[in-house]
Amino acid sequence: MAQHEAAHKREVWSGRSVFIMAAIGSAVGLGNIWRFPYIAYENGGGAFLIPYLVALLTAGIPLLFVDYAMGHKFRGSPPLAFRRLSRGSEFIGWWQVLICFVIGVYYAVIIAWAACYTFFSVTEAWGDSPEEFFMGDFLHVDGESSFGMSFVPGVAWPLLLVWVATLVVLALGVQRGIGNANRIFVPLLVVLFGALVVQALLLDGASVGLDAFFTPNWEALTDTGVWIAAYAQIFFSLSVAFGIMITYSSYLKRKTNLTGSGLVVGFSNSSFEVLAGIGVFSALGFMAQAQGVAVDEVVAGGIGLAFIAFPTIVSQMPGGPIFGVLFFGSLVFAGFTSLISILQVTIAAFQDKTGLGKVPAVLTIGGASAIVSLLLFPTTTGLNTLDVVDRFANQFGIVGVAFVAIIVIAWILRRLPELRDHLNSVSSFKVGLGWQIFVGVITPVVLGYMLFSEIRDRIDEGYGGLPDDLVTVFGWGVQVAVIVLAVAMSFVPWRRGIEDEFELDENRPVLTKTQQGENS
Repeated sequence: MAQHEAAHKREVWSGRSVFIMAAIGSAVGLGNIWRFPYIAYENGGGAFLIPYLVALLTAGIPLLFVDYAMGHKFRGSPPLAFRRLSRGSEFIGWWQVLICFVIGVYYAVIIAWAACYTFFSVTEAWGDSPEEFFMGDFLHVDGESSFGMSFVPGVAWPLLLVWVATLVVLALGVQRGIGNANRIFVPLLVVLFGALVVQALLLDGASVGLDAFFTPNWEALTDTGVWIAAYAQIFFSLSVAFGIMITYSSYLKRKTNLTGSGLVVGFSNSSFEVLAGIGVFSALGFMAQAQGVAVDEVVAGGIGLAFIAFPTIVSQMPGGPIFGVLFFGSLVFAGFTSLISILQVTIAAFQDKTGLGKVPAVLTIGGASAIVSLLLFPTTTGLNTLDVVDRFANQFGIVGVAFVAIIVIAWILRRLPELRDHLNSVSSFKVGLGWQIFVGVITPVVLGYMLFSEIRDRIDEGYGGLPDDLVTVFGWGVQVAVIVLAVAMSFVPWRRGIEDEFELDENRPVLTKTQQGENS
């Protein structure tokens, strides 16, 4: 019995500060840098900060508390946590796990691109035409084919290195690997991006960009689309509702201040997004002034901002190579800390289900992720494939599973009071009826509207003019397959003794207030 317990003893963070750093590392990702500034500008500028803050307080942080309560109370990865909540809800956990698998296989590709561009910045390798370089010389994009297997070595080798580094960190474990990596990379990210913002603020035209970013369009607040955009940004940027925070909180010690940690993570993430907006729009203001055009003519989001607009800025500005290294280095660190959290969800789930050891699980599940990633994305059609998979994973996968999870927890199983009591039993900031209304009413209404609007639009309009077969296979097909596999996985038997471990953990003595303070 003692050997059995030792073999499957759950890893723990060494302290709450390590968990907070890891949670911030997961939340602060590529979307904070290249998505938020564009979304804010397009949806009312400075006025957007009002619905954004409302969304953070009424959906983002309350959902974060749900994830923390689920993981901490039920001591497991998403499938195990949902099974312990109710056996019939286990498929939701596997749905979350498989979404993370899908996101992980393409997220690593963007990190590899950013790593390459960190080095390209030194010599400004893109020359006079960053767009032609990115689409042609670097990615060798084939715009004619729906899907092809013509490999691009310049992407494949960096991608392989990203996967090796990621699997090494994961194999070292929760504390020695993930915890220590975040303690290094998150502060380094803040220092790098802080230096970038300072340099951007000193550029000619920075004030023009900041005016464009912060000048409020108050009429935008009457547009429901702006409010939906604010909620969407919060859902996507906080790493809520698709298993990451359930997994991370399951490694916390029994007496940990959950809501206090959630507030720190939520506001840290949003602060970084605003900082990103300041840096990005200062640089875009410089670019607009240098080209003699309005800011709205140079604004871009996503891949276009990172790999086309910013290389253009680097080429035009004094000290451009330094700025480029800071920007793309920031993307690498932000992406890497998020990637290890995404993959840990899948690895932890299969460890819980099968009893696999840490290293075998990393090599099996992480290795499978790496192989799929290396087969699909460093190809001449990899950019279009990534675009489709990303859109459907976010708009259908994350939103869909969040909607179903909240409906099941709040309305079918009616377990919000139980989760509320668990949060309040260990936390400094208490939650009550308001939190239950935010989670059980406001959040599902917003998520439901987002989900069904997106389904209607994609059926009516297709996606981005891309070939129908590409959208059907890598968009709709992948998301349907994820749901089918999630249901199938819920019928696979669990390893023996999993319930005994939970009962043993539940019956451990409650720590005294003095001991609780040591872990808070």
